[in-house]
Amino acid sequence: MKCLFREILLFDYFQIRMHFEVSTADFFKWRRCQLNMGGTEIELDWLLDLGGGVGRSYQTLLKYGPADLIVLNRSLDELANMWQRHLYEYVPLQYLVGICPWRDFDLEVSSSALIPRQETELLVDFGLQKVNKKKDFGCWADLGTGSGALAVAFSRELPQWSGHAVDCCKNALQLAEKNLRRLAPQANCKIHNGHWWEPLRDCWGAIDLAVANPPYIPQKDIDNLDAVVRDHEPLLALRGGDDGLDSCRQVIAGAFMGLAPKGWMLMEHHHDQSELVVELMGNAGLVEVSVEKDLEGVLRFAIGRHP
Repeated sequence: MKCLFREILLFDYFQIRMHFEVSTADFFKWRRCQLNMGGTEIELDWLLDLGGGVGRSYQTLLKYGPADLIVLNRSLDELANMWQRHLYEYVPLQYLVGICPWRDFDLEVSSSALIPRQETELLVDFGLQKVNKKKDFGCWADLGTGSGALAVAFSRELPQWSGHAVDCCKNALQLAEKNLRRLAPQANCKIHNGHWWEPLRDCWGAIDLAVANPPYIPQKDIDNLDAVVRDHEPLLALRGGDDGLDSCRQVIAGAFMGLAPKGWMLMEHHHDQSELVVELMGNAGLVEVSVEKDLEGVLRFAIGRHP
């Protein structure tokens, strides 16, 4: 299939890409061919939008009727290769494209870190509900930052505060740093390599808000995860030990020491761990411990405050 080609450069998210045009007839013929191989329309259209950049011209086509050309920033051959890798090798589309829309921004993602989930956005909302956003100064920490999703969100929402993004994986920290530099360039956020609270010794007792989305999948459940997760996302960020709570225990154990008086700790956990995490928080000396539901109504987040 031939694509019309022009020597025009576009800025496509994080890379400079060539500008391709394909006839409407060829585009829809190609689309039908890809769907015949498997997958869903939602997944393919996500790839076409985020990977191919066809969102605007495609939506115009659907709204106003036939047009002569569809504009792409990847060739149909390149997009077809991505689609086949997703179908047959179970590679996440986000990794193939290098982008994950999250809250009101587009994160760069890679296999160095978990793909940020939509429900984790609620950690930001719950955290902001617990603090005074108009306060001239405060300190937050993102423990196990991964791609930097939470760190970027808090940097944008609390621009006058200082922040700390911690991860034990250097490659993940490099990814987080790139996202912070691009999406929150004015942020006062420091990057720390290490485990949980340990790199923040200089800040112990002064952190007003700490958030964590630690590994929490029980070992017995790892093999049953979808191949797209199990075979491609970092197991370091998934494995939570025999009962899934190894990392949760470490984070909670350091909360009383790390948080400022009246400071808040928020943690995402597995769908069946709520009662145990609440107990751990109470035993660690946190007060006003509560739980919140995710987007599907499952108890997913535990919240506690330093007395």
